[in-house]
Amino acid sequence: METGAKRNMRDVDQVHWWFVARRRILAAVLARVAGAAPADVVEVGCGAGGNLAMLARFGPLHASEIDPALRDEAIRRSGVEVRDGALPDGLPFAAGKFGLVAALDVVEHVEADAASVGAMAALLAPGGHLVVTVPAYRWLWSEHDVTHEHKRRYTIGEVEALMRRAGLEIARSTYFNTLLFPAIAAARLVGNALGRSGANDAALPPATVNAVLGAIFAAERWLLPWVSLPFGVSVLCIGRRPVREPRVT
Repeated sequence: METGAKRNMRDVDQVHWWFVARRRILAAVLARVAGAAPADVVEVGCGAGGNLAMLARFGPLHASEIDPALRDEAIRRSGVEVRDGALPDGLPFAAGKFGLVAALDVVEHVEADAASVGAMAALLAPGGHLVVTVPAYRWLWSEHDVTHEHKRRYTIGEVEALMRRAGLEIARSTYFNTLLFPAIAAARLVGNALGRSGANDAALPPATVNAVLGAIFAAERWLLPWVSLPFGVSVLCIGRRPVREPRVT
């Protein structure tokens, strides 16, 4: 990811409507799907650590981040040991250890997405869950994706296929950021048609706008633990490692 984009995310991820609402949604969904029993948790690619306090509700917390500046910031914010680690082959964690592994808008940044999902699935204990969020739909590709060094955007079926290829069952799968989808999609498509840059999509809007957008997006937390939404700006998929592995015959 470009230095400017990294810096902007680090500076706003505690207050920007998208980050704040996404954490509220994920907390609600994970409480429903992954349960409240304490289990070791790891966030792969934790960035500046904006999600760590939320994930700590679900058990003893571990984290990795490849970028040294973001890693230092995450440690400063959270007090969690954030280790250097890269996907797919450089994760510094023991296989079969974790009840919850999170990769929140990470997989779209790596070339080897299938190998990366497989590497994270290998970290799960039997019955453990891998939660992945990624941006949706190739046709929504814009300068925003270029600036943030995305390799691709996904359909829900493509993410489910990655999970199944890694040997996981699908515990929960849905699009989200649905309520704001018409406005966001229109802005991206018009911007692309007019050659306008979408590089400032993650910039912090005025306080009132930020609050309104956050409230609309966060309202999905009442739906997503129970209902799958048919479209959205992002995909949320939770895979579960079977308690009993399939027999090889």
